[in-house]
Amino acid sequence: MGTFVQADWDSLSDDDKRRQLYINEKELLDTFLEHHAISREQHDKSLGDLTAKMGF
Repeated sequence: MGTFVQADWDSLSDDDKRRQLYINEKELLDTFLEHHAISREQHDKSLGDLTAKMGF
């Protein structure tokens, strides 16, 4: 999982911060799916919404 210390985060551009946030949120959704906390349909819907809202 992409973990940053504050100094690393502060050095990122706004686009890089948004990209890293997207990656972190996607990994969280993947973890929920792996542990059967959400269904495949919920994962795919949430990932699609996340992707659209973040412009990826």
